[in-house]
Amino acid sequence: MIFALAGNQNCGKTTLFNQLTGANQHVGNFPGVTVDQKMGEIRSTKNCSVVDLPGIYSIRPYTNEEIVTRDFILNEKPDGIINIVDATNIERNLYLTLQLLEMHIPMVLALNMMDEVRGNGGSIDYRQMSQELGIPVIPISAAKDEGIEDLIAAIVEVAGKKIPPKVMDFCEQGPVHRCIHAVSHQVEDHAVNIGMSPRFAATKIVENDTDIIERLALSENELEMMEHSIAEMEKDCGLDRNAALADMRYTFIEKVCQKTVKKCQESREHIRSVKIDGVLTNKYLAIPMFLLIMFLIFWLTFHVVGAALSDWLAVGIDAFTAVCDRGLTAYGLNPVVHSLLIDGVFAGVGSVLSFLPIIVVLFFFLSILEDSGYMARVAFVMDKPLRKIGLSGRSFVPMLIGFGCTVPAVMATRTLSSERDRKMTIMLTPYMSCSAKIPIYAVFAAAFFPGNEAVVMILLYTAGIVVGILSALVLNHTAFRGNPIPFVMELPNYRFPSAKSVGQLIWDKAKDFLERAFTIIFVATIVIWFLQTFDLKLNVVTDSEKSLLALVGQWIAPLFGPLGFSDWRVSTALITGFTAKEAVVSTLSVLTGTATANLSRVLGSMFTGRSAASFLVFTLLYTPCVAAIAAVKREMGSGMRAFLVVVLQCAVAWLMAFAVYQIGGIFF
Repeated sequence: MIFALAGNQNCGKTTLFNQLTGANQHVGNFPGVTVDQKMGEIRSTKNCSVVDLPGIYSIRPYTNEEIVTRDFILNEKPDGIINIVDATNIERNLYLTLQLLEMHIPMVLALNMMDEVRGNGGSIDYRQMSQELGIPVIPISAAKDEGIEDLIAAIVEVAGKKIPPKVMDFCEQGPVHRCIHAVSHQVEDHAVNIGMSPRFAATKIVENDTDIIERLALSENELEMMEHSIAEMEKDCGLDRNAALADMRYTFIEKVCQKTVKKCQESREHIRSVKIDGVLTNKYLAIPMFLLIMFLIFWLTFHVVGAALSDWLAVGIDAFTAVCDRGLTAYGLNPVVHSLLIDGVFAGVGSVLSFLPIIVVLFFFLSILEDSGYMARVAFVMDKPLRKIGLSGRSFVPMLIGFGCTVPAVMATRTLSSERDRKMTIMLTPYMSCSAKIPIYAVFAAAFFPGNEAVVMILLYTAGIVVGILSALVLNHTAFRGNPIPFVMELPNYRFPSAKSVGQLIWDKAKDFLERAFTIIFVATIVIWFLQTFDLKLNVVTDSEKSLLALVGQWIAPLFGPLGFSDWRVSTALITGFTAKEAVVSTLSVLTGTATANLSRVLGSMFTGRSAASFLVFTLLYTPCVAAIAAVKREMGSGMRAFLVVVLQCAVAWLMAFAVYQIGGIFF
């Protein structure tokens, strides 16, 4: 059996999914973590799977999340639905519950965060609520693994016995009641033919859901009769069709809650959150506080903790390389194979691995900000400035994810209901500096701006944001004219970060980094070594400037001459950066035959401080990796659009690097 896990955003859906399946999906304390459906086997029950659907507030097809959720339930026809609700905010969460009940699918309601309800003096009579709603209601605490087995037993029973909800009629006698029942009778045959509940079909017709109306294949005469009933309802109750349905549902919810819910006192968490927000979302202090927090994170990462750990690891890798080098020499291994292993694999992969501690430390701090609920505040604070460039605060969430990796950031744009906002955000997200570029920044900042690494990092990240803003202004007045969508985002209470969640995010990032190092970068370094070692006739060269790689690099190098770095090795490194940005450092290490710890000194012969600044700006802004381009193509639905994004970014990167180099010449 397959169960659908549905609920509002930020109600603990992914946490419950992890408890049910034993999976370790990333859990964040801000909306938009689940941007696609995920499936897993329920760990304590054989032959039962659960699908974690995106968080939604209704089944109206306004946003991509709502479309994904609705289409999965209608098309895949799961055996049952687990509807998780935030018990501390029960009235709002039950709005989605009523719409799911209308689908007439076996269902269980999971009252999550019941520990918080009890802790704040509230209570919910879940047995009475079960009678009122006509489905099993199970109190749980997903975070504390309470009530999970009861929930599994309940959904397996109702799904196994195919027990549908007993209550689907939420309207009292009156205009809305007459309209829904009239339309339900008229559409019944059509709905049954496509396996849809007549009640659900009727409410969708009242809401003017064009997709459902098309599926039902109604005739013009039938539609006219139904529209007449809807017009009569609007006239009699004095509300438009959507408002009338919302009023009907909330009236029913209010009566259920009056019978079953004892409201909580204001929680300690909420009181604490309001006090903290007095500073962190203050009109004048919010953005300065955000910049201060980010500066502190970068300073700790690149000056204190991360830098020291990275240096120790680099020394260890170099020592291990030296031992292997001596061992292979003593063994008398073929010189070409010896060069492949030491100058290719060890130099390339080792140069990237030394930056693992920096990645881990940076995401340790970022995951704390995310898990605590602060990132949701940042999106809220950024709504006003983003509106001035044609976007809403909701676009800030994908951009924020882009600082980690562009691929999930592009996927996260599915949370935007406006196609205009979604495509515009996709085009801007690659300007946010992803974590794969950190090794490049770290090497060049240490080589040319010693003691100012944190300042360089802040300037680079800020430059990416500024260029994104300027690009948005241009796009807003050219290809994407229009107004941004209204912004509604739930601000969760501040919570102490979960050690498990923080650890999981760090592990995910470390694992992703290691996978890249031993797959993409491993292959890239071997290819680079081969092209650098042989000439056109496949003879081993003594001078790398006569190699195959030099021929390719020298052909491209003039393009970067105006930017201050015309060395063929640099242009070659930028090309390999298309596969993975970390490959830029590994390529330079292979081409110069230098260990990571000494790479900074060698770069001094290839760059000046001015050209190094230009190079950093170019790597910041030029096209993302192949995986990110593939994600852009998939989300924009066009290979040509993805190609245009690549061309546009490369052009912007060249122009900005040229400007930095030329302006730098005035002062230095």
